[in-house]
Amino acid sequence: MPDQSPPDLATLRAEIDRIDDALHDLLMRRADIVARMAASRVKGTAPTFRPGREALILRRLLGRNAGALARPAIVRLWREIIAASLAQQGHFTVAAQGGAAQNGEPAQDAMARLARGHFGLLTPLKLHPTPSRVLASVAQGEAAVAVLPAPQEGERPEAAWWTQLETPRLRVVAALPFLSPRGEAPLAYAVAPLVADATGRDRSLLRLEPTPEQTRPRIAAALAAAGLAPRWLIRRDAPNPMALAEVDGFLEEGDPRLAILPFQRLQILGAYAEPEPEE
Repeated sequence: MPDQSPPDLATLRAEIDRIDDALHDLLMRRADIVARMAASRVKGTAPTFRPGREALILRRLLGRNAGALARPAIVRLWREIIAASLAQQGHFTVAAQGGAAQNGEPAQDAMARLARGHFGLLTPLKLHPTPSRVLASVAQGEAAVAVLPAPQEGERPEAAWWTQLETPRLRVVAALPFLSPRGEAPLAYAVAPLVADATGRDRSLLRLEPTPEQTRPRIAAALAAAGLAPRWLIRRDAPNPMALAEVDGFLEEGDPRLAILPFQRLQILGAYAEPEPEE
């Protein structure tokens, strides 16, 4: 009769060691492939930072995950692997806002935590006191990407970085965090000098310049009539009327729905992968 007694602790630890070695072998193999890509012309002039591609990798892994390994652990592990790959392919620095209050705690802590969680613990991080300085850091090439707090209703003019964003030079390319507890809105957005890849489940930010008569309900109704019902909408009047809406889908220039919107001016501020549920 075969022995059905449970394995002892030493046997289990030996099995974990063998798995660790196998994982390490695969990680080294992955790093070698990334090094070959960086040294060859395989990628051409394409950017090394591909937020859409990163989202697709994480979605695929989350979709096949089974057993005891938690979804946040999958994202945490692969965010570090992706960060290591970015570091291999060239200097990659993140700029984030710090100094003002954010959700009851210093924004430096909140934005730094989000930036570290998304772009890796070892990725160089530069903190700046104002959104304009964070954006300037990316525009001037000091950093590859900016992490800024999600826009809020009633925020101070100097905090409304979305009113200052120069498109198409800089665009919103990702929402943070990638795992969203209970479907909550993003806490921050990543801005970079590139256009993110569509992933099949995306959201876009649309900046509008309404007339004084175009109230928030009228703006929302006009967007909905064009097939762009907003998930959320911010409107501010000073110094000039301006609104920001998040809509479903990957909006591109030339979308016929944009042509029928009754606003003086509108701009696509970017598009990004829809966050995944934490559970």
